Amino acid sequence: MKLIQRVGYYLGGFSIGLILLAFFLSGKKISCSYGPNARVIKNINIKPLQYSEASLQYIENKKVDTALISSTLKKGNVNFSLSNTKLDSCKIYVIEKDFKQTEIQLTVENCDSLAILKSIIVN
Repeated sequence: MKLIQRVGYYLGGFSIGLILLAFFLSGKKISCSYGPNARVIKNINIKPLQYSEASLQYIENKKVDTALISSTLKKGNVNFSLSNTKLDSCKIYVIEKDFKQTEIQLTVENCDSLAILKSIIVN
């Protein structure tokens, strides 16, 4: 068998395998959260979010939209230098995101079954 035939058989089998994988995995929600930032963001978004009194007042007074908060919690970056990850019960994370020339900074307390939004800072 010539080399070109081997390559042809290999590429044919490889393409059939890719098509089968695409067919079986098309409806599944698969995520690759291997980095520390992605793991923290995913962990916070899995849990129900509760607002503290200070954050609720900030939302009412400053007219911060909850969609902006939700977007920050989904696509923001965790600032580990400002976060307190050494706590045993509930770790405190600072999540930042730039949005239309403003920077939003959220402080989230991440407990076992609940995430609490402690404070909001918009610059």
